[in-house]
Amino acid sequence: MKTFLFRSMIGIFFGGFIAAAAAIALVSFGNQSTLDGQLFIKNAFGSIFCGWLFTVTPLYFEIRSLRLPMQTAMHFLTVTIVYFILGLYIGWIPLGVTHFFIYLAISVLIYAIMWVGFYLYFKNVSKKLNEDLECIE
Repeated sequence: MKTFLFRSMIGIFFGGFIAAAAAIALVSFGNQSTLDGQLFIKNAFGSIFCGWLFTVTPLYFEIRSLRLPMQTAMHFLTVTIVYFILGLYIGWIPLGVTHFFIYLAISVLIYAIMWVGFYLYFKNVSKKLNEDLECIE
């Protein structure tokens, strides 16, 4: 529970930072002298929720009773479905069948690249730790 709360706070703060940085970039570089207050709040809460979502859902990988394929499937489905619903509600993703399939393709591609990257990274760390343990004996 302590890990969940810690990650929740980190995600909320990171999402808030992203919302503020996006607003600053829009005003500074987007030739926007003013922002629509309601739209800013809607997008800020979306960013905060995404920050929370993306920092809490990796906890699936810490459930030792589940095998890696099940952890991955649960994480992917949770992130993809919740983000899609949020994106539709806020307006980040337009409504339509074509947009759904584009979103799904991009999600699968990005998720696969990130998953393989993390897998290879942790496999390398594990290999180094095993080599260090062999030197101790």
